[in-house]
Amino acid sequence: MAPVQKSTVKSLPFPENVPIPTHFRCPISLDLMRDPVITSTGITYDRQSIEKWLEMGNKSCPATNQQITQDELIPNHALRRLIQDWCVTNRAMGIERIPTPRIPLSKIQATEILSEISSSSIRGDGVRCSVLVTKLKALGKESERNKLCVTSCGGSQVLAAAFREFAGEGIEGAKLGLLEEIMSALIFFFPLDKGAMQHLISLSCSKSIVSILNHGNLAGMINSVMLLRKLVSSMDAEAINSFAKTSGLVEGLVKLVQRPISSQATKAALATIYYLVSADERLCTKFIDLGLVSSLLEILIDCDKSICEKALGVLEGLFSSDKGRERACQHALTVPVLIKKLLRVSDLATHFSVSALWKLCKKGNCCVVEALQAGLFQKLLLLVQVGCNTVTKEKVSDLLKVLNSSRPSVECVETVDFRGINRPF
Repeated sequence: MAPVQKSTVKSLPFPENVPIPTHFRCPISLDLMRDPVITSTGITYDRQSIEKWLEMGNKSCPATNQQITQDELIPNHALRRLIQDWCVTNRAMGIERIPTPRIPLSKIQATEILSEISSSSIRGDGVRCSVLVTKLKALGKESERNKLCVTSCGGSQVLAAAFREFAGEGIEGAKLGLLEEIMSALIFFFPLDKGAMQHLISLSCSKSIVSILNHGNLAGMINSVMLLRKLVSSMDAEAINSFAKTSGLVEGLVKLVQRPISSQATKAALATIYYLVSADERLCTKFIDLGLVSSLLEILIDCDKSICEKALGVLEGLFSSDKGRERACQHALTVPVLIKKLLRVSDLATHFSVSALWKLCKKGNCCVVEALQAGLFQKLLLLVQVGCNTVTKEKVSDLLKVLNSSRPSVECVETVDFRGINRPF
């Protein structure tokens, strides 16, 4: 029998001088059983160990090699009570009593709750629906097994359908709270299946999601932008263009960037904007008019790796438009910030920085002199020596040609970037 990796859950501290009865030990982990369950073969294991064994793809009982399934695990209450009594008896030896485990959610129970959520949402019974959604999420929080059980029973699709039933124009008060509760459950039971996605990209749902983005509570705003990121990342360009027409979407996303409420929300907002501007250059204008270029440059002065990569990706996308390049050339931080991020953050950040500078210098032709004076030429030569991916390398070569044609008339003053370059200039 192959050994199963022990769980990261903290085990009870048992003194070495107290022997654990053999029939109290799990045959897999050899630890004291906390939640003994009987398989169809009659062998008792600790639930966590046997479930881990089955999740690894094993279909047979470790002791007998007979076929078993996860649905056939039955709690061994008699043995569990014996173990608890033994713990109490040996309390003086420093042994703590194992707690009575919660009964895991079954597929039948999950299906019943989901069916009630569906019927109550169709009836428009928001109060009942809210109670059931809260109950479902609470059960999911009890264990990863419960969460997977709800997901396997189509939980995300049922929740998305319920959201759609209550979504639409003029959400406020109790209705807004209900939609925030359903959305919170949707986020908890990620990932979303195809059926759930189809519900959520509907016109009524998109309006409600954006409404929560702009007017919801703190948790609602975070959940809505995370949901938006998931939705737009799975759409094609045509669907994104249609979705982007939702009133308040662009404004809500920019607000989260300019007035951040959490790092998680900022990252999700930047990722969503990246998908939007990458799908259609025409969408860039809306974000540029709201001052996003300036906001991103200020964010890039001091931010963590993940936000830096996403902010650079959005800037690179905005620079695809003439207006974006024009705004960038008017901002004093543009060239210094982009050059600073080369080779200092990550390969992805370097790629976006190179691409952004390439668009500014080749397409915009407005930052060549400034880039040379800031030492971009030397930094790019160093990048070539260090190495980069093929796409980035092509843009580096092209950018070097553009800069080289203007070098004779410009004195490069950034000497610090010469370090690490093997040949003289």
